[in-house]
Amino acid sequence: MIDIIVGARPNFMKVAPIISELEKRKAGGGRLRYRLVHTGQHYDARMSDDFFEQLGIPHPDVNLEVGSGTQAEQTGAIMTRYERLVMEKPGSLCLVVGDVTSSMACAITAQKLGVPVAHVEAGIRSGDWGMPEEINRIVTDAISDWFFTTSATANENLIKTGVSEDRMFFVGNTMIDTLLANMERLRRPRFWDRLGLQPGGYFVLTLHRPSNVDQGRQFAQLLRAISEGIRGLPAVFPVHPRTRKTLDALGFDAPGIHLVDPQPYLEFNYLVRHAKAVITDSGGVTEETTVMGIPCMTLRDSTERPETVTTGTNEILGVDPNAIRAALDRLFSHGWKKGGIPEKWDGRTGERIVAVLESLLPNDA
Repeated sequence: MIDIIVGARPNFMKVAPIISELEKRKAGGGRLRYRLVHTGQHYDARMSDDFFEQLGIPHPDVNLEVGSGTQAEQTGAIMTRYERLVMEKPGSLCLVVGDVTSSMACAITAQKLGVPVAHVEAGIRSGDWGMPEEINRIVTDAISDWFFTTSATANENLIKTGVSEDRMFFVGNTMIDTLLANMERLRRPRFWDRLGLQPGGYFVLTLHRPSNVDQGRQFAQLLRAISEGIRGLPAVFPVHPRTRKTLDALGFDAPGIHLVDPQPYLEFNYLVRHAKAVITDSGGVTEETTVMGIPCMTLRDSTERPETVTTGTNEILGVDPNAIRAALDRLFSHGWKKGGIPEKWDGRTGERIVAVLESLLPNDA
């Protein structure tokens, strides 16, 4: 029995192709079984329930319901509750995805109880220890047994830490599996007509990292630069709950920037697919824009996904408002680089992962 761990919004997109492939093989007589464990790290229905429904993910077998709290409080609650589950009903493998707190906490718990850990999206690094996600990545990789990677760069990062190549599997990107599988199902959000949106005639904005949104003055400067640089076109800003608090404190007023609720998967990626460009501080969004060929501007000083820059449509701008204005001027005046699609981002990653799992767990049932 494989425990597949989910807890936060990015996880759902990453596990969907793995679950789909497991179910497909099970119907054909495959022997691998799984238990879907939702930690409850994201407890808002808009941040989780919509994703289960839209992506065809079955309802969790277990929900640990940890809810809100500081990172330490959430980590402790996840470890305590997952430990209880594993002690009562142990599995043969703990499969964690990405770099959220749930992945790190469950990986630690599993290893201490003698359950091996496999990490999907292993080896990515930003080099920025100010990001909680970077700590989660490093810790999870330090205690994993097997590593599923999205790029050759991720493999190189793992080799530098002493991981042997026979424990690494370059399989591609499950987020892209999900995107490609749902491309024809993407749908307009309800506010499309109300905001007067037209394909190629608006921007998508996503900002949620504490370094960008928790400091009111810095946040206001970023929004002002974006508002001035989009030249009268609308910018749709799905607002993360953390960001909403800061905007309320600021008394938000940036012409052209339209605040909307967090969007379900199909609606959000419809917006991205038809945007003139995306301005973001999310790593996952840069992967989706790369595959869809949409210009992407990342408001960070580093990225854990360098292939979105070297191969894809993404550029790292930092957080200097003048750099943002300059990039927007360039977009309007000269266009943007076309980019390409990284190796193995082909929609078959889930298939490759499950094939490896079958070889690693010959007696699993």
